[in-house]
Amino acid sequence: MIELAHYIRNGFVESIHYGSMAIFDGATFTALGDIDSEIFPRSATKPLQASAMVRLGLDLPERLLALTCASHSGGEMHRLAAKEILNSVGLDIDALQCPTDRPYGDAERRAFGSQAPARDVHNCSGKHASMIATSVINGWDIQSYRDPLHPLQVEIKKEYLDASGAASSHVAVDGCGAPIFSMSLKGLAKASSSVSTGNTPSRARVFAAMRAFPEMVGGEKRFTTEAMRLIPGLMVKEGAEGVEIAALADGRSVAFKVIDGSMRAIPAVLVAALSRMGVDVASLHELAKTPVLGGGLPVGEIVAAIS
Repeated sequence: MIELAHYIRNGFVESIHYGSMAIFDGATFTALGDIDSEIFPRSATKPLQASAMVRLGLDLPERLLALTCASHSGGEMHRLAAKEILNSVGLDIDALQCPTDRPYGDAERRAFGSQAPARDVHNCSGKHASMIATSVINGWDIQSYRDPLHPLQVEIKKEYLDASGAASSHVAVDGCGAPIFSMSLKGLAKASSSVSTGNTPSRARVFAAMRAFPEMVGGEKRFTTEAMRLIPGLMVKEGAEGVEIAALADGRSVAFKVIDGSMRAIPAVLVAALSRMGVDVASLHELAKTPVLGGGLPVGEIVAAIS
């Protein structure tokens, strides 16, 4: 592991975020820390899950396909889109098996008010809706779509292995209830590059959808969405427990994990990684700032420890 970011209060390094990072230039890897041990990439592999579903016959407009890749904020546009995916195969939101939740986004949570938690609000509802739709299209049971041995999940794992060229030794239950398969950071960077370069038709469609509708992948004022808007040809996706990927249309990519699982260091670290990869990140500097507060006022900042 290496130091990825410093939490600085009044000029004093109060905390340090450690982790590992794999940078891929389209041909070779740069390793910062351990990039060969497997991690659970969590939602950072949603573009791969979506690619598998497109390959299996899921044919959605780009706006809805982008939601398939999303950890969305739970706004009305996201809820309606999840419902639209299910309606396309004659089902409604009661088919979802993700947990009930309140919106992930701050503004969306305020707008949601005192309503009871709902499944379509869950940040993974787009993925679950598309998993159900893909199962219907293929004539597979929709009650067991979350089972790792379900035909859909078997095909998703195949997509992981094909895109990453790496092994996957562990399977677990993700926070949303769907399976998650382990992968090394090296494999995750390579797999992300395979999506951004569109080396299969289904991956090309996923990349185009995420780029066309970044607000469906995250939400307004979310780092993921704004970064994709500001950097042409950039795909960004976060995963729980401090995982992040980014990939460019020319094949350059990065995958990293903050080992303590914290998400707060991700913006600063990603911007530093992109800069190291030769990307002009001037437009991202303000977006990536995470202030450290004292008495309600900024007294410091989280800064990347890589250059």
